[in-house]
Amino acid sequence: MTAARVAAIRARLTAALAPSALEIVDESHAHAGHAGARDGRGHFRVAITSAAFAGLGAVQRHRRVYAALGELMQSEIHALAITALTPDEQVNSDG
Repeated sequence: MTAARVAAIRARLTAALAPSALEIVDESHAHAGHAGARDGRGHFRVAITSAAFAGLGAVQRHRRVYAALGELMQSEIHALAITALTPDEQVNSDG
């Protein structure tokens, strides 16, 4: 199930945002027994770099990610930590 969830997240984000970099980490194992994990949905961390974020603030970028994931946010994802950068920001953060 975990690999399928990660693949679904990757497919949605790739189709909607054409990222130049995308990392998805399933952190569900760290939340076993947590109230939010009881329904079977997962906890994920996403680091995404996309030109689609140019000119957008952090809240707008997160909304774009949530929109791309659509119903996965209700059916497969309980918690999502997002780092959303433009390619220029990614280059600058790499030092």
